[in-house]
Amino acid sequence: MIDDLAGKVAVVTGAAQGIGLTVAKELLAKGVKVYLADIEDGDFGGVAEKFGADKAITVKLDVTIPESWSALHDTIEAECDRIDILVNNAGISPAGSIETTDFELWRKVISVNLDSVFLGCNTLLPLLKKSSSASIINLSSLMGIKSDANLAAYSASKGGVRLLTKSIALHGAQFKIRCNSVHPGGVRTRMLDEFIKTFGDEEEAIKLITANVPLAAVGEPEDISNMILFLASDASKWITGAEMCVDGGATLV
Repeated sequence: MIDDLAGKVAVVTGAAQGIGLTVAKELLAKGVKVYLADIEDGDFGGVAEKFGADKAITVKLDVTIPESWSALHDTIEAECDRIDILVNNAGISPAGSIETTDFELWRKVISVNLDSVFLGCNTLLPLLKKSSSASIINLSSLMGIKSDANLAAYSASKGGVRLLTKSIALHGAQFKIRCNSVHPGGVRTRMLDEFIKTFGDEEEAIKLITANVPLAAVGEPEDISNMILFLASDASKWITGAEMCVDGGATLV
C-alpha cells in the first residue's frame, strides 16, 4: 500500500494528457502537491478545480529550453524550496528509419526526449537535494531496450534515457536521490488512439499492436502510473538505477 506520499512536492512533465496527466492525478489523490508542466495549453483534465489550485499547479514548460527549466526551478524554490518527485515524461515518437529520418527530425526527437531529461535533472537537482527521500522517474520505452527499423531517432533517444538514468542514479546516491527508468510498451493514449483511427479497423489494429505481446493486451495509462507511484514512494527505497518494463512481456519476445 502506497500511503507515504502526502505532503510531498512533485514535478510531472508532459502532464497535459496521457500518461503524464494520469500520473499527476494519482499523485494529487495521494495528497502530493504537483506542478503539471507541459508546452500545451489546456485545462489539464480540470485538476485545479478538483484538487485545488494550491495543490495542482499548471505551468508552461518547453522541456528543450534551459531558460524554461530555470524559470520552473525559481518558481518552485520560492514556493516550496524543495522537490521530492520528478517525473520526466514529456516525449514524442515520430517514425522514420535511418534512411528516411532527416537531421532536423533527428535533432528534434533527441532534444525533446533526451535533452529534456538532462535539463530537468541538471536544473532541478539542487531542489531534489533538499528532499529527505527524493525520487526521479524517467520515462524511457520498450524501444529503449529493443529497437525497430522505423524508429531510429526514437530508439536512440530512449536508449539514451535508459543509460543517463543509471549515471544519475550513481551520482544521486550520495545525496539519497534515487533515479529509475520506466519502459512502457504499447499504451492506450491519444497517440495510439489516432493510430487505431487511421488504421480503420480497431480489432485488427489491436491484433497488430499486440502480436508480439505475450499478455496479448494493450496497456492502460494506469498500468504505467502504478509503477511510477511505486517508484516515487518509500516502498521502493532500495531501488535505484533500475529499468522497469511495463509492457505485457514484450521485451521477452
